[in-house]
Amino acid sequence: MKSLLFATLIAATAPGLTQQPAAHRSVEQEAPGKPVAPKPQDTEVWEPVPKVVTPGSTDAAPPSDAIVLFDGKDLNEWVSAQDGTPARWIVANGVLTVNKAPGVGNIQTKRTFKNYQLHIEWKIPENVTGTDQARGNSGVFLASTGPGDAGYELQVLDSYNNKTYVNGQAGSIYKQGIPLVNPNRKPGEWQTYDVVWTAPTFNADDSLKTPANVTVFFNGVLVQNHFELKGQTLYIGQPFYKKYDTGPIKLQAHGDHSEPISFRNIWVRELN
Repeated sequence: MKSLLFATLIAATAPGLTQQPAAHRSVEQEAPGKPVAPKPQDTEVWEPVPKVVTPGSTDAAPPSDAIVLFDGKDLNEWVSAQDGTPARWIVANGVLTVNKAPGVGNIQTKRTFKNYQLHIEWKIPENVTGTDQARGNSGVFLASTGPGDAGYELQVLDSYNNKTYVNGQAGSIYKQGIPLVNPNRKPGEWQTYDVVWTAPTFNADDSLKTPANVTVFFNGVLVQNHFELKGQTLYIGQPFYKKYDTGPIKLQAHGDHSEPISFRNIWVRELN
């Protein structure tokens, strides 16, 4: 009798012998005070709301927040890069053509810029002559830092079927960045650069804080992918940085004897 009573008592008090397993408990029940499960709303940001920008009717047309630098009508946004006098390049039939007459030289924007998106179209003449760097040579200086060719140059050249040094062909950051591919169209056809330029920044003692970088799409094809510049683009010597805050955009009147190139549809969006 005692043995039976003892066995009954053990069965009644031993865990799991006469009770069903407990139902699964929630995290809150098992660990009071711990964070609840995340919700989608935890990572939703509602303000500030980005401003509305109306795109152009085509990819070449300026969006609503762009500064139009050349619309085919005049050179009101440009001056001589040498002395700041009115620009003397040739405007005809909606196109801007380099003036290679002696003493004319490069032109640059009246306004200065820091970080921006740039759209610019250019054309090598169908009857272009010359070879190597003497064939449709020009340049888009993404920031001019002085007269002549001082600054940071995105090269313009006939590279459709024209051998030259690869860090000097069209789409290169001159003497620094070789284009990833060569998407040139043949002479007589319009070419397009779409550029995102991030200017260098400098410390109070004029030393470099962050380098410049640039992304370039050439005829819709990526040729410079966030390329980091080593300094200004130089024809001779190694690149270096010189402190500046904002700078004009400059177009080059190269001294070669080939037929002059043309530009159209130039606009910029400031990204400061």
